[in-house]
Amino acid sequence: MRIGLYPGTFDPITLGHIDIIQRAMALVDRLVIGVAINRDKAPLFGLEERVAMVEAECRDISARVGGEIIVHPFENLLIDCARDVGAGIIVRGLRAVADFEYEFQMVGMNRAMDSAIETVFLMADARRQAIASKLVKEICRLGGDVSKFVPPRVDAALARRLRR
Repeated sequence: MRIGLYPGTFDPITLGHIDIIQRAMALVDRLVIGVAINRDKAPLFGLEERVAMVEAECRDISARVGGEIIVHPFENLLIDCARDVGAGIIVRGLRAVADFEYEFQMVGMNRAMDSAIETVFLMADARRQAIASKLVKEICRLGGDVSKFVPPRVDAALARRLRR
């Protein structure tokens, strides 16, 4: 069985993330969505909220495209999480050249720790490449419409949390 791990903070999950999840499902039999507990980032949504949002969107994706999607919170090293879930592939989304520089370093470090786990980069659809959770939160916080960037359930959660 080909198992992939798609890690991120998903604070919140966006249409860009969903695009990458759908593309990754064509490559693996099981996709584990690793929801990172990153104490340095101070997320807007708590872990349980982020996991619930990702699970809700992944149920829809799984129903549409088939395949198994599991949501797995993690706080350890990415490479250790990949081992924990039996992933042979780490899936990463790229939006721009700036993403590549960071990801290139991550791949090098991960390969040094476990050369058997491959990293696969997927480019988001051109319509989704500019979407970043940080920008979505800022737009919403300032009263802008984020419905083009996030699923309806996430839009509603953001509105409850951020809109004045």
